Amino acid sequence: MIDGQTNIFEMLYPTYKIKKPIRLIEFFAGYGSQALALKYLGVPFEHWKICEWAVKSIQAYKDIHFTNKTYINNYSKEEKQYWLLEKGISSNYNEPMTLEQIKRLNEKQLDTIYNNIQITHNLVNIQQVKGKDLEIVDTDKYDYILTYSFPCQDLSLAGVRKGMSDTSTRSGMLWEVERILTECKELGTMPQILLMENVPQVHGEGNTEDFNKWQLRLEELGYKNYWQDLIATDYGIPQTRNRTFMVSILGDYNYSFPKPIPLEKKLKDMLEDNVDEKYYLSDKMIDFFTKNEEKQKENGNGFRFNVSDGNVIAKTITTLAGNRMDDNFITIPKVLGGIGEKDSNNNTQWKQQNRVYDNNVGIAVTTCFNPNYVDNDLKIRKLTPRECFRLMGVKDEDYDKVAKNQSDSSLYHLAGDSIVCNVLMAIFKEMIEW
Repeated sequence: MIDGQTNIFEMLYPTYKIKKPIRLIEFFAGYGSQALALKYLGVPFEHWKICEWAVKSIQAYKDIHFTNKTYINNYSKEEKQYWLLEKGISSNYNEPMTLEQIKRLNEKQLDTIYNNIQITHNLVNIQQVKGKDLEIVDTDKYDYILTYSFPCQDLSLAGVRKGMSDTSTRSGMLWEVERILTECKELGTMPQILLMENVPQVHGEGNTEDFNKWQLRLEELGYKNYWQDLIATDYGIPQTRNRTFMVSILGDYNYSFPKPIPLEKKLKDMLEDNVDEKYYLSDKMIDFFTKNEEKQKENGNGFRFNVSDGNVIAKTITTLAGNRMDDNFITIPKVLGGIGEKDSNNNTQWKQQNRVYDNNVGIAVTTCFNPNYVDNDLKIRKLTPRECFRLMGVKDEDYDKVAKNQSDSSLYHLAGDSIVCNVLMAIFKEMIEW
């Protein structure tokens, strides 16, 4: 929504402010960025429901938000197997597990997944959720916020771009949200606030018609919609992560998106002091990326192997961070074994030779790698999972809770598939009565 439109609605409608206790419902929850944002703001809220089918994400959500909660079940192994099959859990984020796959899980694994679902109030597979399952009651006493960050794989430039028209696609899961809200309408119990997040392609070429159709349907259900593209660098996080957010409010109310704040941090401020050797690129990997970049240039493609000294803004964190040649890579002095030594003014001095950097904000600040520019005192590494979570606005104490039960590959996926907490905090601040 453009600023002019926002100003018009400010004159037409009162601004909605949450004054009642919050009950949070998170569809496609991941590890619960929305819940973290409310927690970091110090806003009391209740984890009312989540909807998340990926086993690893369910584990992460439980570990962050329900650290000390336990649940003991008394079902037989076979009963748990069929219960999980009916719920529609997924091991790969793309499709439900088959009964054969579930039967390969041992009893401890079955118990863990079953208990995690119960502890997190998880409805699991959105295709099986009914409006009544949200249990929205006493809306005169509670404000219900329903968030839905539906899969972007079929929308993003990096995906196959099937769009969101077809409910058989992952991005088509948006229409499951529409079905559930319609059922809520029929029951006479609607969440007062909806919050959507997705890649900017959600309203881009090929998706404009569906995006407009979605807004129209929400209007028919009684919501006023306000959307805007927000980038993480405008809200305190040095990452060029640009996402579309839409706030929908039940009734005739106005909403204004938060204004940008000055960015004070660079990528280097998010780095760990001591990093394991496994995160450094081998000579073989560097050679592969370099040769592949030459091929991409010859073919006229935009993929580049970019290496920075950390004094820049990070590119968008991906679900496979460090495995793609156009991901974030940084140079580290071998002789220091860390992020650099301090000068007399306490500024970090990076040991670089024959390199030129542009410190302006944006993706252009990254430096194209040339092996002739790197001397023997420099090493190249990818970001660690902790650094990726920091770039998503997650505090170290919460990262530590997640990391204990996840592999590095899972942690990268969780971070890249999430929402920057700082942006969410700014959005929530505009709707909460302080």
